[in-house]
Amino acid sequence: MNSIQSRREIIRLLGGSAAWWMATSLLPWPKAAAAQGDSCVVRPEQTEGPYFVDERLNRSDIRSDPADGRVKPGTPLDLSVVISRTHSDGCRPIEGAQVDLWHCDALGVYSDVDDPSFTTLGQKFLRGYQRTNSRGEAKFLTIYPGWYPGRTVHIHIKVRTEPDAQRGYAFTSQMYFPDGLTDQVHAQPPYASKGQRRARNEDDRIFRRGGDQLMLSAAPAAAGYSARFAMALRIP
Repeated sequence: MNSIQSRREIIRLLGGSAAWWMATSLLPWPKAAAAQGDSCVVRPEQTEGPYFVDERLNRSDIRSDPADGRVKPGTPLDLSVVISRTHSDGCRPIEGAQVDLWHCDALGVYSDVDDPSFTTLGQKFLRGYQRTNSRGEAKFLTIYPGWYPGRTVHIHIKVRTEPDAQRGYAFTSQMYFPDGLTDQVHAQPPYASKGQRRARNEDDRIFRRGGDQLMLSAAPAAAGYSARFAMALRIP
């Protein structure tokens, strides 16, 4: 396979309540795939990190702790994830894939982990999965994440195309936000009580390994923000 000669970035603004970045693949595109727009964008994988817990918690609204129903405070974020698979003639939606999301709360705390800074074992806020529909789409309602030392603001994502099989294809990565938007959101409660964050996107060593291709551009919505993240998988 020929190496790519240059890196391109395409920004596409959609009307209505959602807008998002289109980032390029690290490999060349066939013409048919490129013509299908953002649904045929291959994103880079990134580390799973230490806080993944396979809760098997099937829900679209991941803001609450199912043990007591308490909703984590923060700016609401409607997030639509669209998954497709590359083929020689373009990309096709993947139906039935399991999409897991997890991230920290407004104060930088993850659920169901024992960390040197906090213990939240048994709690399951800001975690959950959805199966993609016939259009390859999975929808979530969450909050804009907070920050913790050493990392920029991010959301973790894991996609399993055969979630009920012992072995199957899995893709793991992270999604990021423009620094300017994070500054605006984090200036408001409850984020502001934690103080100014210490790491921006370019300060984060994980972001520097492809984070510019994993950006969310969240648009204002009725109660907070909305965003759409589309990606194509190269499944062997």
